[in-house]
Amino acid sequence: MQLREFGRTGLKVSPITLGSWPMSGDRYGPIDDSEAVRTIRSALDHGITSFDTAPAYGGGHAEETLGAALAGRRDEAVVITKCGIARRSPDGPPGRNASRAGILREIDDSLRRLRMDHVDVYLVHWPDPDTPLEETMGVLDELQRAGKTRLIGVSNFSVELMEECRRYRPLDVLQVGYNLFDRRQEGEVFPYCQQHGIGVMAYGSLAYGLLTGAFAEDTTFEPSDWRAGGVAFGQPILRGDNFRHNVRLVNRLRDEVARPLGLSVAQLALAWGLRNQAVTTAMVGARVPKEIEENIGAAEVTLSDADAGRIEALMAEAAGQVNVFRPFGAAMEVWS
Repeated sequence: MQLREFGRTGLKVSPITLGSWPMSGDRYGPIDDSEAVRTIRSALDHGITSFDTAPAYGGGHAEETLGAALAGRRDEAVVITKCGIARRSPDGPPGRNASRAGILREIDDSLRRLRMDHVDVYLVHWPDPDTPLEETMGVLDELQRAGKTRLIGVSNFSVELMEECRRYRPLDVLQVGYNLFDRRQEGEVFPYCQQHGIGVMAYGSLAYGLLTGAFAEDTTFEPSDWRAGGVAFGQPILRGDNFRHNVRLVNRLRDEVARPLGLSVAQLALAWGLRNQAVTTAMVGARVPKEIEENIGAAEVTLSDADAGRIEALMAEAAGQVNVFRPFGAAMEVWS
């Protein structure tokens, strides 16, 4: 795969990033850790260089799994992890905590779990309304100067919040949700990132499973699976009649566009996301090596304007979409 540069940082990554949230062992149901390790190593073998994780994924379990998988192969990988979702007190529940003390504690815990002396990108997972951004940006700058991270950035921040962050230091990377069911970032966020040289990681590229084509109208989720609530980051696209309608829509996308192009619906959706010039890398979750082998093909696909037009015309019929992203709205509580 041809590597892409994060903004104007000089750090290059594969256009496909393997996300480890599905490997956390909690929010997507239990997983065999040895299978997760094989999946990560298969991704490396197939040319994926970019790996995303976070302490909030399984209370650090996803970081531990990634660290185990990358043992002896650290130099082949660009590792992204996050901070800012942690307990404010030892006995308190997990929540947003991007304070200086919290982040200093989190980075060392993450590095220990990952078995590394530094990460390549360190992101604030969600904005914290109780900590001034000056404090948060200040400690991230400290960590970069100390060599604990190469780049810093934020996740799920609006233009207004990023503009305030940049009063204190430049941002290298933004991670935000983006897929055929969620195009909320196209209007303001993506142009802002292009203007200021901020690389974009798009998460949820397959709409949390909807765009894999694996769901049927009667698919249900285990109570422990976060998707059982039906709402994906503020959009009820997985709920009730919306879900059934959207499954039928994805089937049409497969039959009317993907198959004539010789693609799976997942490859089509990833290729569409990577077509946006603001997007550096599209994140996909995987639990078994077979899923990796299919998804990497999307990096070599070039969709024409006509192809994109047909895709977008179909997706205009999606149900449950909303137009506004609220960084301080409820996200994936409880966090771990």
